[in-house]
Formats: sequence, structure tokens, C-alpha cells
Amino acid sequence: MYNDKTLVCKDCGQQFTFTASEQEFFAEKGFTNEPQRCKACRDSKKSRSRENNGSRQMYDAVCAQCGKSCKVPFEPKNDRPVYCSDCFKR
Repeated sequence: MYNDKTLVCKDCGQQFTFTASEQEFFAEKGFTNEPQRCKACRDSKKSRSRENNGSRQMYDAVCAQCGKSCKVPFEPKNDRPVYCSDCFKR
């Protein structure tokens, strides 16, 4: 059903193989996008993320539903609403 595909890593530019078994795994999990990075770059990104754990930059925002000030882990854009954790849970 699936055939191996050759993809290009968006970080290092090297080709890597997206195997048939990996494609089947992605499909079983409901993932619709193909991987963007080779295994070495994925591992490197994960280790950098773990090193920075707890030092994530937070941004000030105002909840679009209740108007309360809050902090979010992404830079708010004017074209999309931002919700505090309480309103987001609802």
C-alpha cells in the first residue's frame, strides 16, 4: 500500500527516506503531514527543546472572552483570539 519516499530535510537540506512503515504509522495516528526533518535534525531539535525546558518565552495577552490578562507561549496576532487557560478549557 505504501512505498518508501525520499524527502528533503528543511533544516540541513539532506535527503532522507520516509519508509512505508513510517507512513503507515503516521496514517494510524491520523497525522496528515509528512515529516519535515531527518532523524538527526529531529533528535537535535528535541534535545535543544529539552535543554530550554522551563525557559520558554511567554507573551502578555488579554483573553478574548473574559478580558482577563494572561500569558501565552506564542506571540498573539490581532487576527486570532487568545483565551486565558480557564476560558480555553471551556
